[in-house]
Amino acid sequence: MNHDVYFVDSMRNQHTWAPLKADHIIARNNNHLPSADFIIATGYKSVGPTIRAPGRCGHKTHWIRAWEYWQMSDAQIVERVLKAPTLKLVNSICLRDKLKKYGFDSYLIRPGYDFDMLYPMNIRENNKKIVIAGLNREGVHGRRKRTQWLYETAEIVKKKHRNVSFWLFGSEKAPTSRLVDKYIQSPSIEDKNKFYNMVDIWMAPTESEGLHLPPAEAMITECPAVTTDAELSGTQDYTIQYKTGIISNNDLKSFIECVNLLIEDKELRLHLGKAARERILEIGDRKKNMQKLISLFMGIIT
Repeated sequence: MNHDVYFVDSMRNQHTWAPLKADHIIARNNNHLPSADFIIATGYKSVGPTIRAPGRCGHKTHWIRAWEYWQMSDAQIVERVLKAPTLKLVNSICLRDKLKKYGFDSYLIRPGYDFDMLYPMNIRENNKKIVIAGLNREGVHGRRKRTQWLYETAEIVKKKHRNVSFWLFGSEKAPTSRLVDKYIQSPSIEDKNKFYNMVDIWMAPTESEGLHLPPAEAMITECPAVTTDAELSGTQDYTIQYKTGIISNNDLKSFIECVNLLIEDKELRLHLGKAARERILEIGDRKKNMQKLISLFMGIIT
């Protein structure tokens, strides 16, 4: 898009799942930082170094993509992150509203989606069983994404419906639970697209996200999602109750009931799946959303 971009790092490039087309710089000190119009922190621990960057690095900015409670307490987040003198960008409605609760304004900039890599393949109708699926994570991230809810939901609905299959994907090794009928570890984008296209219901019980990616990716392939009304579910941007998906109350019982509803109502699944894709298309691809970022930045420096 005709702008110069640099990734400043303290180690080798960790972005291994796609080619990194921008320059990657290992900066040992501020002298190694390139001059710029804007310098953007993307994690809470990088806010301090961003603020301390020399003036030639441009406007100090923070793109907030999660409420990183695993890095520091809420009180520390307010003091060290929100009170930091940065222009604040957020990637989701829920984070915008979270910052507003603490009295801080922000600009909503979503990353956009890869419509050339994720798309409907019209193979879902060939499923012999109704496939319910979700993201498998462990540790602190598993707790905030509530992976355990997926297992508990699968256990309940499988007892009620014999025609249900439970799938997962994730970066961790394959889970040992017999509930899981299919698991893919770190799938390629091609494998992920086919995976989404074979799923009938995407389950996203998350309680602490920015803009939660997997449900939206599934929705691109016309797969409806069940989400929650948790404050930081990360799904408010695209899940509209009974229009583009189903939003459960923020408890397991309600979540299971919503999944059951979609299992039992094929017509509703198909209707929501079509509308879900249209909603993600409205949000737009990466170029559309990055143009919003560029327009914001150009308005600041001109």
